[in-house]
Amino acid sequence: MCIAKSLQEFATVLRNLEDERIRMIENASDVLITPLEKFRKEQIGAAKEAKKKYDKETEKYCGILEKHLNLSSKKKESQLQEADSQVDLVRQHFYEVSLEYVFKVQEVQERKMFEFVEPLLAFLQGLFTFYHHGYELAKDFSDFKMQLTISIQNTRNRFEGTRSEVESLMKKMKENPLEHKTISPYTMEGYLYVQEKRHFGTSWVKHYCTYQRDSKQITMVPFDQKSGGKGGEDESVTLKSCTRRKTDSIEKRFCFDVEAVDRPGVITMQALSEEDRRLWMEAMDGREPVYNSNKDSQSEGTAQLDSIGFSIIRKCIHAVETRGINEQGLYRIVGVNSRVQKLLSVLMDPKTASETETDICAEWEIKTITSALKTYLRMLPGPLMMYQFQRSFIKAAKLENQESRVSEIHSLVHRLPEKNRQMLQLLMNHLANVANNHKQNLMTVANLGVVFGPTLLRPQEETVAAIMDIKFQNIVIEILIENHDKIFNTVPDMPLTNAQLHLSRKKSSDSKPPSCSERPLTLFHAMQSTEKQEQRNSIINSSLESVVSSNANSILNSSSSLQPNMNSSDPDLDVLKPTRPNSLTPFRKAKALYACKAEHDSELSFSAGTVFDSVHPSQEPGWLEGTLNGKTGLIPENYVEFL
Repeated sequence: MCIAKSLQEFATVLRNLEDERIRMIENASDVLITPLEKFRKEQIGAAKEAKKKYDKETEKYCGILEKHLNLSSKKKESQLQEADSQVDLVRQHFYEVSLEYVFKVQEVQERKMFEFVEPLLAFLQGLFTFYHHGYELAKDFSDFKMQLTISIQNTRNRFEGTRSEVESLMKKMKENPLEHKTISPYTMEGYLYVQEKRHFGTSWVKHYCTYQRDSKQITMVPFDQKSGGKGGEDESVTLKSCTRRKTDSIEKRFCFDVEAVDRPGVITMQALSEEDRRLWMEAMDGREPVYNSNKDSQSEGTAQLDSIGFSIIRKCIHAVETRGINEQGLYRIVGVNSRVQKLLSVLMDPKTASETETDICAEWEIKTITSALKTYLRMLPGPLMMYQFQRSFIKAAKLENQESRVSEIHSLVHRLPEKNRQMLQLLMNHLANVANNHKQNLMTVANLGVVFGPTLLRPQEETVAAIMDIKFQNIVIEILIENHDKIFNTVPDMPLTNAQLHLSRKKSSDSKPPSCSERPLTLFHAMQSTEKQEQRNSIINSSLESVVSSNANSILNSSSSLQPNMNSSDPDLDVLKPTRPNSLTPFRKAKALYACKAEHDSELSFSAGTVFDSVHPSQEPGWLEGTLNGKTGLIPENYVEFL
């Protein structure tokens, strides 16, 4: 939409400058044609090459997978294992090529937002520079140019600020594909081969299947690999039961039987691997064959905050503190995944979990033990510090001074369930011991925060927005480690009075000007006719420096105090906001100096030049409460001038 609007504006200008444009067209190559040609060759060309590579690997992988699935289960075990290993290698390579292709397409999509419009803007700027004839037109164009410049710069800043994080996410997904599943409205979805009876026998037809646990609906869409699309009509059935197929009862591997309420007979399906079959059966609450009816009632492989869970963590901590507290890179260096899983299976076995707390053998490496501890915490149904408190912990980490952050986190920890708090206390005491030996193991409090922040405060969805909160997750863990004695061994203090809260908030706000998270940066220096316009440029150019420096100072050197209210009934657990003295009189009208995009529902989005219906003082220092088109929300105080 922004690009379309920009092109419309540019077209209007070009129509008025058509006569002069003919003489300047020779210079268009340097400022317009060359950047776009470079973008087409370097970016779009690279994406096309990545697509060719992806298509080639897709065809190769699907061919090998079909051959693999047609192997008879009666073949020798060594042959089957060799075939499984070969498919795993091809699958891994296909997974990596797929991620690289998606990453490149995403990069081109982001780049075109600024690398397509910006050359056009530069071309127009050149026209205004060389022709006095366009001076009057340039004055009319200046407001739109300023908005577009800010929009381009904000887009560029967002891209450059998140590109490395997105690339890091891609690498994490390559290393641990099972930990990064796509968020889907379905309980389970993927490709399955469905056995169909024909006149001449049976055949296995590839389907794309989805399952919704709430409605028990299974949808099967026939898939034609050659055409790459649907190969027939969809079919939906209601699940009645799901049972794993015995290996000796069918020649195919990875099979399970499904019975439907609204379809007679049994539907036999083949998954793509043993792990894939397990996931489908878990989603459908599948059963084992009859001969396995004496299976232990405890669900193996499920991490819980029970006696076994506490036993596992204590065993790992004891082993680390007695044998490896001084190992360099403790908790940062990961162990071999197969060894980690083997250790966890031993520790989580109910038969051995009741043994003494110190029975991890010396044969296990320290890096394997530390990785097992982190993996167990990630295997919990939810993060140790719980999804519903995550937003509140992040808010606490963003408070202006250190005492306020510690106090709010202190209060939040005591709102956690008892078992979560006990486990968190056990872990923080241990991490404090690790940090005390940082001269030997090189693991400072900050390093431990980086390691454990995403584990203890992991988001429900791994998005770019969640990535931007990682630094605040790390700050929360640092505060817990540095203040573990106070946080876990004392009861949170009573809330401060309104006067004390206001004084604390006022001291902090004096050193930090309010702003939206992304202040604009100018790309061009347009002529300004008044002193007020020069002041606008000064505010724009200095805003980012003030935000960065004030945030850094507030994190490292804060002295104000702010205590949370433990008895607050706010469902979002927000920090108490003191009432600001009404030192300002309400204003009937105000005009926006700069554009601002809202980051929260409580804020207003507006463009430069917007006239608000009314503006009043707000409870938040540095913010005003404005009304625009019937909607009321917060706006930065230094973004407006009053009429």
